[in-house]
Amino acid sequence: MFRDAGREQALLDAMTGPFRDWLKPRLDDGRYFGFIAERDGAAVGGIGLMLLDWPPHPLHPAQDKRGYVLNVYVERGHRGQGIAKALMQAGEVEFKSRGVDFLVLHATEQGRPLYAGMAWTAPDTEMIKPLA
Repeated sequence: MFRDAGREQALLDAMTGPFRDWLKPRLDDGRYFGFIAERDGAAVGGIGLMLLDWPPHPLHPAQDKRGYVLNVYVERGHRGQGIAKALMQAGEVEFKSRGVDFLVLHATEQGRPLYAGMAWTAPDTEMIKPLA
């Protein structure tokens, strides 16, 4: 996914070990989960989902968590067939089954039309500042 988005291989290599270290406890305790789309027994796409501990907020005043969607990806040869939409729908159903009704994601330009077509909005209020 990141390689397809133009990230340098050296950066991806540097990220692999720390990502695995980060991922394992979250998979073990269920904070990170997701779905893999398959065609003819081969993985062609996937979606990552996380439960975020978040204080009650004006956008979700009675809930102390948010659902976070990340790592939505479909292999190039399988795009335009509704796979990403099906993955997103499966994610929304799963969050709802876990009692989470407020979801967030950070969209790439390529993914933005899909999300907008599924009633996701972009208030553009988040700002970042890397402290490196």
